[in-house]
Amino acid sequence: MATQSGAATRETLKVIVRLPPYLRRFGNHKPAPAPEPVIIENLMLEAFGISDPGCVRTNNEDYYLLFRDRGLYLVADGMGGAQAGEHASKLAAETVAEFIWHSNRSDPDVLAQAFEEANRRVMDAASNDAALEGMGTTLVAALERGEELLISSVGDSRAYVYEDGRLIVLTEDQTWVHEVGRKLGLDEVSLKSHPMRHVLTMAIGVSSELRIHSYVLQPQRGTQVLLCSDGLHGVVDPTLIAETLAKETSLEEKCQFLIDSAREAGGPDNITAVLLHANREPDSEPQPLPADPQPLPTEPRP
Repeated sequence: MATQSGAATRETLKVIVRLPPYLRRFGNHKPAPAPEPVIIENLMLEAFGISDPGCVRTNNEDYYLLFRDRGLYLVADGMGGAQAGEHASKLAAETVAEFIWHSNRSDPDVLAQAFEEANRRVMDAASNDAALEGMGTTLVAALERGEELLISSVGDSRAYVYEDGRLIVLTEDQTWVHEVGRKLGLDEVSLKSHPMRHVLTMAIGVSSELRIHSYVLQPQRGTQVLLCSDGLHGVVDPTLIAETLAKETSLEEKCQFLIDSAREAGGPDNITAVLLHANREPDSEPQPLPADPQPLPTEPRP
């Protein structure tokens, strides 16, 4: 994807939903059509992650990670020529994990600061290797903090929350379509064929000016959080995502069904899903979810 830079700011929305400590680190960055999935459970949380190269590309520039010792979960979608996209997503993900691992702080800014370090390292790597010039990556991550779950995002990889039969898009896409096209009043049909439809307005590793969207959740029992790349949300209808998460099936089956659905829709991009499920009541009474931070579109994003 192409990118445009934006102002260096952090935007935090205190939403409300929750979670606690578990999980081991697992990165998946292999181009194999059937990458090895991982599922981890404990008293408070169940989590599953899987990635697929899709039906068109031979390599997989997506990367996901589950990090048990720090309660970190993330999805990155790399971009760049040759192997640069793969390198960017892996480097960004591992930098965030390393930052969180070495940090003893628990303030709400810690995840955003990990993103800033990832941005610096990806930019440094690109400037020191001509083969990596122009690489970058989206990034969406969730981090446990006591009874809260911190979520930060850059680019168009998304976090969805499914709770009480409602699916909302928690994160806000940093794309030309969302930030410019819709504000100009262009309809969804026009946006799907617009020449700027694939342009990101922000990405890790593209500019020293980084705009990070951050959120705080307190999930109740049964809340599900889906982190995914645009290879999934760009082609799978949100109604189907909601229906899938509503099923009384395992997280593995839900993720695999979403991957298969994206492939059946043509699988034009790499497809990655990380699904979290809170399976015990929090110690404190959770507050209700607010009105949708980002309304669900009636059709998949272009």
